[in-house]
Amino acid sequence: MKHSKEEVSYFIADLHLAENRPDITACFLSFLEKEAPLSESLYILGDLFEYWIGDDDTSPFLEQVSNALLKLSNTGTKIFYIHGNRDFLIGKKFARQSGMILLPEVELIDLYGNPVVVMHGDTLCTKDIGYQKFRKKSRSWWWQALVKSLPLFLRRKKAEDYRKQSAAATAVKSQDIMDVTESEVVKCLEHYNSQLLIHGHTHRPKIHDLIANQQPAQRVVLGDWYEQGAWLKFDRNGFELLNMPFTS
Repeated sequence: MKHSKEEVSYFIADLHLAENRPDITACFLSFLEKEAPLSESLYILGDLFEYWIGDDDTSPFLEQVSNALLKLSNTGTKIFYIHGNRDFLIGKKFARQSGMILLPEVELIDLYGNPVVVMHGDTLCTKDIGYQKFRKKSRSWWWQALVKSLPLFLRRKKAEDYRKQSAAATAVKSQDIMDVTESEVVKCLEHYNSQLLIHGHTHRPKIHDLIANQQPAQRVVLGDWYEQGAWLKFDRNGFELLNMPFTS
């Protein structure tokens, strides 16, 4: 059933949905049912899931999320998806089942007359050399083909192992290394001739002021969903970071 839509778009990232965090899932499903149908567009900027091992993976949990997204899409809200560093193996099959439109890793969009760059944000963290090396390898066709050829149970085990290794590595990295490199932000904005960048990944929600194209510019960092729901609301009057608590 189509809903009347407001001239508003929402942006979310870094939900890290997983079966062992039903509180996050419940908050997200509530958001899709109560908030998102008001918008004409929902942009998911990566890491919707804690990990993704392939579109051939199925479970009641994944079907629940997919069905909720498709229900929102059927109301007339367009859902756009950019891969994150945890769920870059999401493919056309899952996107189609969920009513999502896959976007490239960086996209310039028009938001009510404003040229805006959207991305997950991990490519901006150039000081994290170890991660960038892994990222380059894991986005190659041969690496992905090799991973997808493994049995599901083995892929799941490798994903769990990588998640533990990533958490251990993150624990000893400095905050500076894991944050974006500001010169990369400026370079990105100037490449796309834009004054506004929206991204996730760093889990540090904030609106940053900077200079790009020799003019004032802004970088909006989306919040994660570990402790509350978080999204960016964007309309013709501007934008603001919003959140909602988990329900008990």
